[in-house]
Amino acid sequence: MPAVETTLFPPSPEKTLEGWPDWSILIVDDEQGMLNFLVKTLAPRCHFVMSAGSAEDGAQWLRGHHVDLVILDISLPGKSGVAWLKELREHGFNGEVILITAFADLDTAIEALRAGASDFILKPFRVPQILNAVKHCYERSRLRRENFVLRRAVSSTPGRNALVGSSQAMQRLGQSIARVAPVNSTVLLQGESGTGKELVARELHALSSRAGGPFVPVNCAAVSPELIESELFGHAKGAFTGATRARDGLFHYAQGGTLFLDEIAELPLSIQATLLRAIEDLNIRPVGSEQLVPLNLRIVAATNRQLSEEVAAGRFRKDLFFRLQVVDLTLPPLREHKEDIAELVAHFIAQLAPSLGVEPLVITAQEMDFLRQYDWPGNVRELRNLIERSLILGSLNVSALYPGVKPAPESGSAPAMPTDLHTLEKLHILTVLDSVQGDKTRAAQLLGVSRRTLERRVAEWNSL
Repeated sequence: MPAVETTLFPPSPEKTLEGWPDWSILIVDDEQGMLNFLVKTLAPRCHFVMSAGSAEDGAQWLRGHHVDLVILDISLPGKSGVAWLKELREHGFNGEVILITAFADLDTAIEALRAGASDFILKPFRVPQILNAVKHCYERSRLRRENFVLRRAVSSTPGRNALVGSSQAMQRLGQSIARVAPVNSTVLLQGESGTGKELVARELHALSSRAGGPFVPVNCAAVSPELIESELFGHAKGAFTGATRARDGLFHYAQGGTLFLDEIAELPLSIQATLLRAIEDLNIRPVGSEQLVPLNLRIVAATNRQLSEEVAAGRFRKDLFFRLQVVDLTLPPLREHKEDIAELVAHFIAQLAPSLGVEPLVITAQEMDFLRQYDWPGNVRELRNLIERSLILGSLNVSALYPGVKPAPESGSAPAMPTDLHTLEKLHILTVLDSVQGDKTRAAQLLGVSRRTLERRVAEWNSL
């Protein structure tokens, strides 16, 4: 082992106030007095502080440990600090680096910054200087992570007050969310496609102590099985063909916040095992790396399948199911709380009309009756899509729900229509399929359900 000294401090109120309690810092300097000063200054405020006397010792430590920040002296025995910094960046080290030196000129500073230094400090320095430099690096890292998260979620982030409805079913759900949000336990959300699982996950995040951290959504069904491990956990440079540089995974970008694993039943069994280990050990190992990265996040998982049935069929690990099911919330389908439809319609009109630049719709009592009689196989998402299309067209698109039926302009008896909800659902889905020439992927998008759900419904009809 290299001559590396390690100081581990448990979390404390003082660290929380500093704003960067979970950071791991490696200090590399050949002056023992400087090492002692920096360790004494930083150890009470950080989670993990390590010290080494040379670049070679520091490099050996980095091979097996995760480090957020390196404080590096330029003048070292053997390899210089700038030379080692260049090697770190070439090999994919993405952490922050502060260079320190007692002898420097403008050329040295420029060379250091070009090599990838985050900051540059001249010796001797006082405690406030080093603390400010570390805080500056923490802010850089935090902003970089938040920018990534914002770019990823900018097109799908809904507004607050996402839970709309005063029915008993929605009141019970809201009470459960309020009770579960403050704790850090893993949450499993189950419910049909379109019931609002991501909205509930965002509400859990917004009401939690992690609300100031990132919310990172991951659609497990949208990532190929070959790439999902790298996407989640990151990878080292050269870990596989095409890995020309190191890359942080989504677990990294969710640090301090919430990681939302949607469609978790789609994860391959091999990745399920890795995920289970990550949840239990609270650390991950990027693909091709020897480093263990500690985790500080909450996991919310969601699925539109019955995981107990997936376990029985051998498609989902029983131990992971039990680990995710610490708190289990089931979202009701819209057909079970149709009394909320009027409130949802008003909410969607108020939300969508300004963004579309159109006038709000006026929904007649008869049209509302049509909406309440429909079975909504795509749930709330399908209702929202209908309102959006109707706003664009300028009138409620009832014919999309009831083929060949238009609401009467005057009050009176409603036009004859099928009363069997399953028949209505089948007619609606077949009409949508016909409108897109049988394209199931496009039809599923219009219906607000997954292609797999659509294919399952069609298969059920064919088996009758």
